[in-house]
Amino acid sequence: MSDINWNDYSLETQAIRAGHKRTHEDEHSMPIFTTSSYVFKSAEEASLRFTGQKPGNIYSRFTNPTVNAFQERLALMEKGERCLAFASGMAAIMAVGMGLLKTGDHIVCSRSVFGNTVIMFQNYFSKFGIETDFVDLIDTGAWEAAIKPNTRFLFLETPSNPLTEIADISLLADIAHAHNCLLIVDNCFCTPVLQRPFELGADIVIHSATKYIDGQGRCVGGAVIASDEIIEKYIYPYLRTGGATMSPFNAWVFLSGLETLAVRMKAHCDNAFDLALWLEQQPSVAKVHYPGLASHAQHELAKRQQSHFGGIVSFELAGGKEHAWRVIDATQMISITANLGDVKTTITHPATTTHGRLTPEARATAGIKDGLVRLSVGLESITDIKNDLLKGLGA
Repeated sequence: MSDINWNDYSLETQAIRAGHKRTHEDEHSMPIFTTSSYVFKSAEEASLRFTGQKPGNIYSRFTNPTVNAFQERLALMEKGERCLAFASGMAAIMAVGMGLLKTGDHIVCSRSVFGNTVIMFQNYFSKFGIETDFVDLIDTGAWEAAIKPNTRFLFLETPSNPLTEIADISLLADIAHAHNCLLIVDNCFCTPVLQRPFELGADIVIHSATKYIDGQGRCVGGAVIASDEIIEKYIYPYLRTGGATMSPFNAWVFLSGLETLAVRMKAHCDNAFDLALWLEQQPSVAKVHYPGLASHAQHELAKRQQSHFGGIVSFELAGGKEHAWRVIDATQMISITANLGDVKTTITHPATTTHGRLTPEARATAGIKDGLVRLSVGLESITDIKNDLLKGLGA
């Protein structure tokens, strides 16, 4: 298997077979290498490995065969050169910042990113003299206007969380590169099954593997995919020193998750599209946010940029927080949790959970209304999902 060029194979095949280098035991399934350290044949070999003159494992904070397999597989699926795995999605974003940024640098970030990403840039990077300007995700003019001579990168999620707004990645890549900036795309919602940011001009792709890559809510992890130059020069040195490392067990779980990712994403999308159409017909629902709907402002862009429309649906209730909480609390099967991407449908109230740490003004600017409810549509019977929501929607 080690001699196969996996670039010649489709994503579905890469997701199942790439990255696994069979040991002398000839195992069929990827093993877990639960070891913290490795033995060298001599003092000279140890020296050569530590200086990078000879390839091989050194210490599992930054080299582990199971983690390496996950990294290789995800990089292939994203059409990127190299991947590094981290302890969480937020750890992956932190690694990019710590690797690329210095005092006096500037970031332009979408206003519609995960709340903790906003807090990281605004509250923590600012301590080190790094400034961030937040702009409307879909206002390309605002992106360009916000760029300064010291801007290092543009950062965004598309589709956005939780309003599923779609950014034009190709256009933003052109803007970034014209100003000598990098474009960083969090591809968590789509995964490489639905969207390939590198093919659209992105320089770095971020993942929270906790979401769809796992798919069953078992482990926390993250990943950064970029060119070999960016990884080797900026990101890998931080991982080796900082130690925000993905565990071998979690990497093994994520490898299993990747094996079924393509079929799961199709099923998530099919259920979400059906549910979004149904929600539009409910009298108590004021607005539905889903890129697959003709009513979505970026529907045509989503059709061009993605192969399907994703598994996240959000909707607004005119009765504000009280109405939203009543609908959420009335569900019996659907899980009330802020996580997403599981085979189990989850429901949450963004204004008081995922975006609850933002100021009311910041939430309002980002369009996070008190009556907004987010669904991560799972793989249960779509009829059962609808009936569970009706308990609250029909009240």
